[in-house]
Amino acid sequence: MNQFIRGFFLLAALLLSGAVFADDDAGKADSVESELAALNAELMLVEEDLLYPASSRVAVYLALDVGTFFRLDAVTLKLNGEDVTHYLYTTRQVEALSRGGVQRLYVGNARQGSNELTAFFTGIGPHDRPYKRATSVKFEQSFEPVAVELTISDDTATQQPEFVAVVR
Repeated sequence: MNQFIRGFFLLAALLLSGAVFADDDAGKADSVESELAALNAELMLVEEDLLYPASSRVAVYLALDVGTFFRLDAVTLKLNGEDVTHYLYTTRQVEALSRGGVQRLYVGNARQGSNELTAFFTGIGPHDRPYKRATSVKFEQSFEPVAVELTISDDTATQQPEFVAVVR
């Protein structure tokens, strides 16, 4: 916590002193900007560690594999029956996922012991019809962080999309 507060005050001091560098050459301004960006990234990591300790952290990632039989519109996640996130996708985001991108959908805390994560996928399925499917996975939260991978892939044998959740 002390490191977080010290970093916050350092960031504030650098932002307030930005006017001093206005007359200096562009090299110094670029240096200050890169230092601020590095400090901001470090502060975000410290904040994440404070909000989501490793002993209760669960992270959920989404990936698309091919995507011919399903066009993703939205994902809703429930952890132990409670809504934890809902995400609507733009065309560009779906294209990025289909090119191999992976999205971190959710980072949060789960209680120790048995938990259940359910993902609801909404989109356009085969024959351009509205399509809604869900997949669930149960996992044990111990003192280590848990990562859940959600994958949407094409099942060419049935010509249907397949939704899989795997704990890593």
